[in-house]
Amino acid sequence: MNFRQKSISRRTVLRGAGSVLALPLLDAMIPALTATAATPLAPQKLRRIGYVYMPMGFNPQEWTPVGETLGKLPSSLSPLETVKQNVAVVTGTDLQNAYPGSHATSNSAFLSAARAKRTESTDYFNGITVDQIAAKQIGRQTQLPSLELSMDLLSTVGQCDNGYACVYQNNLAWASPTTPLPSEAHPRMVFETLFGDGGTPKEREAARKRRASLLDSVAVEVKRLQKDLGSGDRNKIDEYLTSIREVERRIANAESTARENPLPDLDRPVGVPAAYRDHARLMFDLQLLAFQGDITRIVTFQLAREASTRSYPEIGVPEPHHPVTHHGKDPEKLAKVAKINQFHVSLFAEFLEKMAAVPEGSGTLLDHSLYLYGSGMGDPDAHDHTNLPILVAGGAAGNMKGGRHIKFEKPEPLSNLHLTLLNKVGVKLDKFADSTGTVEVLFE
Repeated sequence: MNFRQKSISRRTVLRGAGSVLALPLLDAMIPALTATAATPLAPQKLRRIGYVYMPMGFNPQEWTPVGETLGKLPSSLSPLETVKQNVAVVTGTDLQNAYPGSHATSNSAFLSAARAKRTESTDYFNGITVDQIAAKQIGRQTQLPSLELSMDLLSTVGQCDNGYACVYQNNLAWASPTTPLPSEAHPRMVFETLFGDGGTPKEREAARKRRASLLDSVAVEVKRLQKDLGSGDRNKIDEYLTSIREVERRIANAESTARENPLPDLDRPVGVPAAYRDHARLMFDLQLLAFQGDITRIVTFQLAREASTRSYPEIGVPEPHHPVTHHGKDPEKLAKVAKINQFHVSLFAEFLEKMAAVPEGSGTLLDHSLYLYGSGMGDPDAHDHTNLPILVAGGAAGNMKGGRHIKFEKPEPLSNLHLTLLNKVGVKLDKFADSTGTVEVLFE
């Protein structure tokens, strides 16, 4: 590989023993990118989109901002304080095709806005999801068309909710109405998908043992590349490699702990942090690396499955999540719903802070990305799908203006927002699912 040139290709990778390492956007790549006017990688363009699913709705009293700007944030959104200028809170959207109200349809309709077929068998039918519509266009230009992540390690089977097959709750992304895409919750598997050569689990384990570190395997290539880069690009590469090294360290620590203490959680694969917070942070960091290295431009991430009985004792909610959401207007249960909402939002806020700290072109990684965070359920006690909790983050390079509360007085199809975001990342559609228009106010 010859690096002695004035510019290098955006597709430049470093190869090691069984490893391929993509690089972040460097200044030395800009001349190559701008040489073609129609390039989709021009540094001022929005070119990434991510979706984070929060299960089982929210407590609107502790979520909904007062007024049209994000002054004093309500408790559930308070972790966004440092990044609120990059976030718009959207209230008043709905998913009419998620009715009759259920957990299964909350999840299945969130990105499809489609009416799922009610079945307990394998003849399930939903709708293609927005992430996969994006993957068919902008996803073709990257190593992975899309990346599907979750926090739940085991998928349930059979009938899960009110006559709906479990597949509707297990899968957020659908490549077609009959093709759900399974997600990965194991950090090591995600890491190897992003940076390894793949193969069977046995082959991947053998490859892991052959190399102590991804970075060690590409060290020679890194040194060769850095000789011909400016100081700014060398710093970017150093920061990127440091982030990868830190993720490797955390995975190795989790693997070591799991091997030394295999009980009592026999279902937890080796390498998954025991604490939910640590696991979620690691999954968000993997998304950051995937975007930074342009390995993919589309991500979906399910923070927990609908009807999850996961508890959160670390924040003072030892009760299972699902029963708490059937609050019956009990103030104590509503307060716990708000605490869980706040906890989930705090993890997303940390991720946004990290994205905003990564320089890219004339802006940041966050400027050149869009994220939609929210739930397909409004009031979990009623199992309704109106007034959904929705956040949109990033997008400054596409003129998205944050620091605002966009409130629809009449129910607005969530599909209108989906259509708007697709258009903004270069996926031009006139209509998506039951959309009736776009939400241009978001980009005024």
